Amino acid sequence: MKITMIFVGLLGLILVPGLSGYNIIINDDNNANGSGQQSVTINNEHNVANVDNNNGWNSWNTLWDYEMGFAATRLFAKKSCIVHALNKNTMPSIEALDALAKETKGQAPGGSPPKGLIYSINPDTVDDLSQFGNNVARMCQGIPTYRAEEIPDANLFYYSGKCFSTNVLWILNISYCGKTVED
Repeated sequence: MKITMIFVGLLGLILVPGLSGYNIIINDDNNANGSGQQSVTINNEHNVANVDNNNGWNSWNTLWDYEMGFAATRLFAKKSCIVHALNKNTMPSIEALDALAKETKGQAPGGSPPKGLIYSINPDTVDDLSQFGNNVARMCQGIPTYRAEEIPDANLFYYSGKCFSTNVLWILNISYCGKTVED
């Protein structure tokens, strides 16, 4: 009986993570295009996607919480977190992100240029992270967190401020602009 229970427990540990989410690693051809290696984790059970971009000091992590409707990006070089509403018209759904992550796995960027979003960062820190849900609150806990608002129809070519850009899977380029990325 004990052996059966141990076997069932081990089987559960193996199967449950596979049912709720998975991890996909995407390389940028030895960092030839400056974006490093991206790791995409999608948790369908909690309706959350996580993208880690490992590129030395310019590394970042972004979390898209589709259930709460917020995204958070942690900029490691700036030791800060930026939170904004998910733009569901531009950002891929979790199902589309899942398909795109699988499609681009191991491939270098190519094809049409990514869609772009530009956000203006409010210089005031956010005091209450719980308003963005548990996932965002856990990711940004303990570091200065700022709220950002999308600048509709903006173009980086005409924007005079300093921006930090994140290129997610070479399908979506998100630029965060404002005083907090200039320091």
